[in-house]
Amino acid sequence: MATTISTLILVLLLTPIPLTQSQTSPIKTMVVLVMENRSFDHMLGWMKKLNPEINGVDGSESNQLSTTDPNSQRFFFSNQSVYVDPDPGHSFQAIREQIFGSDNTSADPPPMNGFAQQAFSMDNTTTMSGDVMNGFEPDMVAVYKALVSEFAVFDRWFASIPSSTQPNRLYVHSGTSAGATSNIPAKLAKGYPQRTIFENIDDAGKSFGIYYQNIPATLFYRNLRKLKYVSKFHPYDLSFKSHARQGKLPSYVVVEQRYVDTKIAPANDDHPSHDVYQGQMFVKEVYETLRASPQWNETLLVITYDEHGGFFDHVATPVRGVPSPDGIVGPAPFNFQFDRLGVRVPTIMVSPWIQKGTVVHGPNGSPSPTSEYEHSSIPATVKKIFNLPSFLTKRDEWAGTFDGIVQTRTEPRTDCPVILPTPVKIRKTGPKENAMLSEFQQELMQLAAVLKGDNILTSYPEKIGKKLTVKQGKEYMEDAVKRFIEAGLYAKKMGVDEDHIVQMRPSLTTRSSKTPYRNP
Repeated sequence: MATTISTLILVLLLTPIPLTQSQTSPIKTMVVLVMENRSFDHMLGWMKKLNPEINGVDGSESNQLSTTDPNSQRFFFSNQSVYVDPDPGHSFQAIREQIFGSDNTSADPPPMNGFAQQAFSMDNTTTMSGDVMNGFEPDMVAVYKALVSEFAVFDRWFASIPSSTQPNRLYVHSGTSAGATSNIPAKLAKGYPQRTIFENIDDAGKSFGIYYQNIPATLFYRNLRKLKYVSKFHPYDLSFKSHARQGKLPSYVVVEQRYVDTKIAPANDDHPSHDVYQGQMFVKEVYETLRASPQWNETLLVITYDEHGGFFDHVATPVRGVPSPDGIVGPAPFNFQFDRLGVRVPTIMVSPWIQKGTVVHGPNGSPSPTSEYEHSSIPATVKKIFNLPSFLTKRDEWAGTFDGIVQTRTEPRTDCPVILPTPVKIRKTGPKENAMLSEFQQELMQLAAVLKGDNILTSYPEKIGKKLTVKQGKEYMEDAVKRFIEAGLYAKKMGVDEDHIVQMRPSLTTRSSKTPYRNP
């Protein structure tokens, strides 16, 4: 009886509480870090051994090699995950097969039985099937083990749509992908036009900042290329620790990773074939930087993943009661209605206002009976915490908000760890910096070409990314961003009357390259 009452109290405490005018959030700075391409079960499923309240795995979960052959090989979910190369499938078509086991999408709930089968179809061996049916032992991801134990883990947070990286990343800050169900380089380079949470924050007189490394993927939003926002972009290595130490982090902070893997600067985004060790070290650095900041007692750090990357997860993807954000229908031949979510992804939240060892299962029927936690929950919660006047789409209006997790205490904790554990190294070899760019990196190259102005000086450079190695691509991207920001700063100095930096004359970009790069 006592256990039942305790559980009920915990559920009530974690139910989101609407903020009223007389009740303000203790959070003044929200930091968002979106990692790449891993499922909840793959990264955090075995954390159930630490806390049985977590909806994780115990090894009884399985997939057969064929969903139509009951005698085919069965893969039980294991805890032997290490370094994954190559990259599992995560296209719209691949995810449909993983979730439903076939092209028939009528099952409710989906059986989640096609992961091993879809992986086998990629190389006709069982190697990748074994990779996707595997997760990390908690000690292998020691940074997450510490954060899950010390703060909050969300075990029912889904990707916004059953699709690849950029459509889901678009949802994180805008509550829609504007009809995108795949990564279309030309459209990504042109920029997606929807309104974002950045504009709502700016219009409300709040501040935001994007701390990037190779290239800010947030520039796939066309509106962020506007001249007035150029000073919002900061090189991570030069600025993040400095701003945090000085207590100058803005209200809404986006931290972006290194998406390109080189020997001098290994990728730390967790995207296969990148080393999860580097991702753990990056999360550790971000946490410890925030923990040492004078803003710590007013900060909420959100760590999530764009999508599951083809890795198994046993929790059924929601397929009912999910609203289309804006009524846009996806392109043929699928004509997707944006009425179901993607696969569950790891999500951890960190703040001194969060009770130790918190497990959040779902939004408990708020604001809608079918509401779930998904990437649109981020702009929905930002709206609440910062008292912004309007939602962006019907999706963030529907999504569960997590403001309640910082409403359970009357004062911040003083026992939060200052230093997190150092994770174990996983990859035995070094980065393959002379390999050709991956599809994801080629998309970033298309963006870089536009930022640099090469799409104006030459024909549209769709082949640039296919001709460069990883090392060359990194150099090209970073030079493109440098020139883009220099062009913007120079234009502002000269009083240029242009809306978007990429619309300026190539001569302006060329002239600005002679101006020293100073972006505090």
